[in-house]
Amino acid sequence: MFEESITKEALAELPLHAFDGKIVLVDRIDQLEAAVNYLKKQDILGFDTETKPSFKRGQVNKVALLQLSTSEKAFIFRINKLGLPDELKAILADPEIGKIGVAIRDDIKALQKINRFVPGGFVELQDEVKEYGIQDFSLKKITGIVLGFRISKSQRLSNWEAEHLTDAQLSYAATDAWVSCEIFNSLTTA
Repeated sequence: MFEESITKEALAELPLHAFDGKIVLVDRIDQLEAAVNYLKKQDILGFDTETKPSFKRGQVNKVALLQLSTSEKAFIFRINKLGLPDELKAILADPEIGKIGVAIRDDIKALQKINRFVPGGFVELQDEVKEYGIQDFSLKKITGIVLGFRISKSQRLSNWEAEHLTDAQLSYAATDAWVSCEIFNSLTTA
């Protein structure tokens, strides 16, 4: 049904796609209620975080962004400005809302350092794809294998704590969460 793996060369041949739905940036508490009300009505959300890269030995930065996405809307929460409010913790703890992502263990731990919560409803895509015989576990390669396109990783090492995020940063952040949701949907309907 799906290829076991994909080469760098084969991946490079695939068309490049990015999230083309609505991106909602949430960086003020007064924007939180509308976002949370939308998200808590969903069954499945793509999940990811971004952290400002550290180029100094031993220096670890806190999570700057939390991304939660449906097929149509991606919410980007600026955790470096908001913290991790109780309303967001409730979504992260809700076992009825599936939060789908790749290498989520470290993301969850990093968020728990900001504000403790008991995670509920998280699905690790790396575990899910094993059930389909897939042996490549990076988001980029899983996307190529399951969805037949590639995603850009060019913004990965950018400054996620910048005062203003660029359109390229917002697109990258939204795409990472969205594509996890799309992969899960594709696997469960395969």
